[in-house]
Amino acid sequence: MMSFTKLVPNVFYVNVHDALKLFVDCLEFKIEHDELDSKNPFCVIERDGLRINLFQDSALANEHYPEFRLVTNTIEDAYEKISKSHPEFLHPNLSKITLRPWGAKEFAIKDKQVGIIIQQW
Repeated sequence: MMSFTKLVPNVFYVNVHDALKLFVDCLEFKIEHDELDSKNPFCVIERDGLRINLFQDSALANEHYPEFRLVTNTIEDAYEKISKSHPEFLHPNLSKITLRPWGAKEFAIKDKQVGIIIQQW
């Protein structure tokens, strides 16, 4: 029987330091593996068992604009923290916690490369 335990996305940025502002400074992920000073900068970030590989690659960054959902049980806390510390990341189309027709409460953030919907069922 096939079994998977984790999905680890690769996200490509023109400048990987833009990713660190969103994921490390705003969402409080921690850098677990750091090759930011290498010829092909990248790092692995992790928080609460979630892992993302961040790469600096202009060509691939220009081809991809990924969107993720982060599911939480404390959406009000997440919104309060992010809206105060990094309001520039709030997505203009979903900048407040909104009860969606499918029953989830959501708000969204984005930077130059990634869209993230924060969701609570």
